[in-house]
Amino acid sequence: MSATETGIDTEVVVAGAGPTGLMLAYELALAGVETLVLEKLERRIEQVKGGGIQPRTAELLESRGLLEPLLRRAVGHEPVGGHFAALPVPLDCAPWRTRHPFPVAIPQWEIEAVLEERAIAAGARVVRGTAVSGVASDDDGVVVVTAGGPQVRARYLAACDGGRSTVRKLLGPPFPGRPGTHQAVLADIRLSTVSSLVPSRVGHMSDLTRHAGGYWAVLVPLGGDQFRFTFGRTGQADETDRTDDDRDTPVTPQEITAALQAVYGPEATLGAVDNASRFTDATRQLEHYRTGRVLFAGDAAHIHAPLGGQGVNLGIQDAFNLGWKLAAVVQDRAPSGLLDSYHAERHPAGAQVLHHTSAQRVLAAPNPSEDVAALRDIFNDLLRLPDTNRHLAGLMSGLSLGYELPGEHPLTGRRIPDADLVTERGSTRLSTLFRAGHAVLLDLAGTVPAGLRLPPRVDLVRAACTDDLGAAALLIRPDGYVCWAGDGSAVRGDTLRAAITGDVAAVH
Repeated sequence: MSATETGIDTEVVVAGAGPTGLMLAYELALAGVETLVLEKLERRIEQVKGGGIQPRTAELLESRGLLEPLLRRAVGHEPVGGHFAALPVPLDCAPWRTRHPFPVAIPQWEIEAVLEERAIAAGARVVRGTAVSGVASDDDGVVVVTAGGPQVRARYLAACDGGRSTVRKLLGPPFPGRPGTHQAVLADIRLSTVSSLVPSRVGHMSDLTRHAGGYWAVLVPLGGDQFRFTFGRTGQADETDRTDDDRDTPVTPQEITAALQAVYGPEATLGAVDNASRFTDATRQLEHYRTGRVLFAGDAAHIHAPLGGQGVNLGIQDAFNLGWKLAAVVQDRAPSGLLDSYHAERHPAGAQVLHHTSAQRVLAAPNPSEDVAALRDIFNDLLRLPDTNRHLAGLMSGLSLGYELPGEHPLTGRRIPDADLVTERGSTRLSTLFRAGHAVLLDLAGTVPAGLRLPPRVDLVRAACTDDLGAAALLIRPDGYVCWAGDGSAVRGDTLRAAITGDVAAVH
């Protein structure tokens, strides 16, 4: 990163210092890519949003050594199963062979704090109070103009600047979907006096929903005088709700008090508001995640109803998919066409989340009709069936996600469980092999040819494993997905070389 007469030159600019942008910055810096993060906010806002890490995201974070510092900041609730549409039957992730079968409750700002600290330590630069005001690109790079700040020249720009992305609005790519039909508020509050109607213990969301005085509300005890309060107006959505234009309007204590006392009575007295934000059920997705030298990730690429803790997880997983690919292209270790695989893999993953959150939006409606109530009963019965529960648990946790990669082996494109291994250096876990963000060629049967030349950032690990991982050798991408697998009789040097050097696999 260097300063010039006209501004700053760097390799990658990341717009937005939310979880997606900071995760991407860490991945790029880990690979040695000069990375500059531009954030319009002067300081991090401790607002209620993105309050959970799903199991697959936890696995990915653990593979980089980032999960432990996050767990130390996690909200101190007992682990509970995930849910689908706030239905009371919990989702069971155990059949997916994960060490993290439960979502981890942690506020978004805590995630951001850890990721920013680690990204800076890895070499990324984060500049706050600097808003993007213009973007221009050509065949060689992109120029980012900032409001009152430096002009930045880079090879690529990653737009991770949220659901109301400035970069997206400047470039104007198609962002089709459905506008919000209602608006609600999510707030962490403290009560100075408590009504007899306020729940004394945490129940399930569907059990805690109350209706009164023109409001629906959910009040979840967090311990002591702290509560998480979600509320909205009952009745039909109006046109103001549908525009989403007032999402950034501050939530006032008076607004919270009106809803609180309408539902829980005048004895429910608001003591303080720790933080509050608005949300809608708008659902949209970019048609293309790449526009020349600009790539979109996180909420800048897709927005959806906030059900089941999907948003932060989808964005972090976007960053894991994009990071190693962008680093390989910037460092000329792979052709620029590799970046097209980011869209090819992550657009369907995003579409799947938009699809199931749309279904949950109907089932979790705060004012369900008699027909929706009947549908909820049927879904509860279905969730008690092991196959149905497993399917939805895999969907909500991200553990069932796979990518369409070339190859006939059934493991190709799938995640690999974090198995116990024994190497020449002693006992370890598979997840620890990815700390440096390299690809791993895992030889479990001694069948990988000796003397096989590997490109940089592909590590050969010979190990024994007590679990059956389903192959004698596995080539695993830096984001933890198998791009080649071979059985004992099929592990040959020529097939491995083709997988390692092929443009599609592009693990190097």
